[in-house]
Amino acid sequence: MTYAMLSDQKAQDEGEKMSGSILVTGASMVLPTGIAVGDLRITNGIISEISTDSKLNPNDGEHVYDATGLHLLPGIIDPQVHFRDPGQPEKEDLFTGSRAAASGGVTSFLDMPNNVPSQTTLQSMYDKLETAANKCVTNYGFFIGATESNVEELKKAVGVPGAPIAIPGICGIKIFMGSSTGDLLVNESNALKTIFDNTAGLIAVHAEDETRMIERAKMIEGRTDMSAHAEWRDDQTALIATKRAVKLAQESCHRLHVLHLTSGIEADWLADLTSLNGEKGKAHITTEVLPQHLTFDESDVEVLGTRLKMNPPIRYKKDKETLWQRLLDGTIACIATDHAPHTMENKLQGFPAAHSGMPGVETSLSAMLTHVYEGSCTLEQVVKWMSTDVAECYQMIGKGKLEEGFDGDIVLVDLNKKIIVEDENTWTTVKWSPFVGRTLVGWPVLTVVDGVPVFERNDDTGPKGKCLVDAGEVGKPLVMLPWD
Repeated sequence: MTYAMLSDQKAQDEGEKMSGSILVTGASMVLPTGIAVGDLRITNGIISEISTDSKLNPNDGEHVYDATGLHLLPGIIDPQVHFRDPGQPEKEDLFTGSRAAASGGVTSFLDMPNNVPSQTTLQSMYDKLETAANKCVTNYGFFIGATESNVEELKKAVGVPGAPIAIPGICGIKIFMGSSTGDLLVNESNALKTIFDNTAGLIAVHAEDETRMIERAKMIEGRTDMSAHAEWRDDQTALIATKRAVKLAQESCHRLHVLHLTSGIEADWLADLTSLNGEKGKAHITTEVLPQHLTFDESDVEVLGTRLKMNPPIRYKKDKETLWQRLLDGTIACIATDHAPHTMENKLQGFPAAHSGMPGVETSLSAMLTHVYEGSCTLEQVVKWMSTDVAECYQMIGKGKLEEGFDGDIVLVDLNKKIIVEDENTWTTVKWSPFVGRTLVGWPVLTVVDGVPVFERNDDTGPKGKCLVDAGEVGKPLVMLPWD
């Protein structure tokens, strides 16, 4: 089915983003109270009615979608992507990245600052927001990057202790404690303390200890096997940095989010420290995990090689099992992708030359729905980890739930749809997937942003699906409450 875009011409003439009105009927809706069959109406971009006891009648001019046999979820929110804009269009940009995200049911994302050049000033953030407004087909937010000398710019973006600010589309500060790009490495103790002590907002850290990595690099000199990657960047390398970040957050009572948790020892150590509900006057700490680290282990690295090269690395079966345990018990709050595309030409250079990173936004939801199919978790848990708790983690307004008054960002999925992942069916600019050759069970068939259908997948479109909007037509900067 082809969808007509539903928009207010006056709003378009005034330069506003279009919003739509749509009625979804007969869906199995994943509501905050549980799964129930019923109808959901979005009016002018906002969820206006949800009914589980009687059918909703269509309004004039309203698009009606019969979702019988399908499940309706709040739009997926990906809190960690690298869409490579500005500076590396051969890998991705905000249009191709957001389009790929929409194909995977992702309606909002948070993008990282390691671009060319790095995004380390408030002006660069405004420039990036303007680019996003012209390119994105989903909602968007951005981290400002920390350096060892830009604390004044960080304060402009997020405020200072006691006086936090929240600029729409700016979600927090990113610190690379190791594995940095350009000038983004912040490893020196005084510089880290200055940032934690003098800024408000959320600080997200890439937790690998740079000193230990430099020391251990000698161990793998001359190695060309991918197993060396996880040996070099071992679990202690991650744990040292995570402990360091937590100590800084505790000393400054700062909001801290530990990105892409990979090791069992980190997850176990954080078990008594993380919580979605922070306590006033104390550090508020959360963490996330990636579908890659819940799915792959050393046996997959042996087969797929540098396709699975990323930082922190894919580790071992025991780590994967512990990450699952800590996700299920609430230590880990949410799921991200760390979508970080590199060209296949680069990846074919082998280890160690191939860059670290892989695409992820197109397959994240389907990978997790496959885990539902296999019995590792429930659909309600996936919604919690990939939408509701992400919104709560970042204090996003109007996101993460199928609830009246919330934004009309939704995704319809067919839990029975099985598709073998093939590189040629990907939307990312680099045209490959780490899940190549795998059968994933459960796929988005319709992605809606602000009530506007932006992506569909059906028998007519084939497994790749079809984007329904042009660059910049839909999507807004995410609005988040400030963190003190």
